[in-house]
Amino acid sequence: MRLDKYLKVSRIIKRRTVANEACDAGRVEVNGKVARASYDVKIGDKIKVSLGQNERCYEVLEINEHALKENAADMYKII
Repeated sequence: MRLDKYLKVSRIIKRRTVANEACDAGRVEVNGKVARASYDVKIGDKIKVSLGQNERCYEVLEINEHALKENAADMYKII
């Protein structure tokens, strides 16, 4: 699954266009490297998102094409 879509489906970022813009601006890192929106997310990847003053790190636990609001938080673990 593409990185921008994963960020949207897991509800780390609300909109896919915002996720895409964050990737293009270099604000999203995967495993310590700046990642493009087209990066293929794998289980075990460590994603670091820097938006404004906030900087959060996540570990990918599962990849689902669709997720309900209640299940979205099960897709990652906050580090």
